Amino acid sequence: MMIIQAIDGVLTRIGKSTLAMCESIGQLVIFTVIAVSHVFRPPFYLNAFGRQLMTIGFYSLPVVGLTALFTGGALALQIYSGGSRFSAEAVVPSIVAIAMVRELGPVLGGLMVAGRVSTSIAAELGTMRVTEQIDALTTLSTNPMKYLVAPRLAAATITMPILVFIGDTIGIMGGFMVGTGRLGFNQSTYLHNTWDFLEYDDIISGLVKAAVFGFIIALIGCYSGYHSGRGAQGVGNATKSAVVTASVLIFASNYLLTEMFF
Repeated sequence: MMIIQAIDGVLTRIGKSTLAMCESIGQLVIFTVIAVSHVFRPPFYLNAFGRQLMTIGFYSLPVVGLTALFTGGALALQIYSGGSRFSAEAVVPSIVAIAMVRELGPVLGGLMVAGRVSTSIAAELGTMRVTEQIDALTTLSTNPMKYLVAPRLAAATITMPILVFIGDTIGIMGGFMVGTGRLGFNQSTYLHNTWDFLEYDDIISGLVKAAVFGFIIALIGCYSGYHSGRGAQGVGNATKSAVVTASVLIFASNYLLTEMFF
């Protein structure tokens, strides 16, 4: 009898968890559809959009650039160390470039922006929810989805490819500096090998990934903050949920996009 009760309790908890997960997914899908529809429908709050371009894009550039710089340098060292076992040191420039534009640039850039932007959006909207500022917007006949969510979605989707393109360039230059300064590569040969093996499809795939990651980052941040619980603990949980969910979705969507492109 006790065994049956224990099994029943386990199955009950599994069922509740499954139903809660399905409910959360359904809410997120509905939220996404509504948010995207508001991006393309007037009125457009250009001032709010411009502020988000600066907040999400320009202010994220230092952290993305530094991450890409050190990643490119470390990648060059690792590839040289591994390639030397097979007398294939010459592949360092091409592999650094391909790895940066295809994978490391978009993924690491997305993770860094998620840590900075997604949490910030969740905390900001969560605080507005707790202090009833979102309810006040509705009272003033201003749609919160259009005023708060749509500009952030549009700004993140537009700025992430630009950030990743700049980060890719910096990362390749990081590999170039390490390759020519530490590993003894000729500068012209390094650059020649980089451009010879880098194709437009590699660049385009990375930029498409960046746009998708930017959309995910803003969407999850807005969703977590918009549905934040009451009090400081609710805002804290929303912030934590935003960065964790955005990071996991970035990895999952990266695999799906890589499967689709290559």
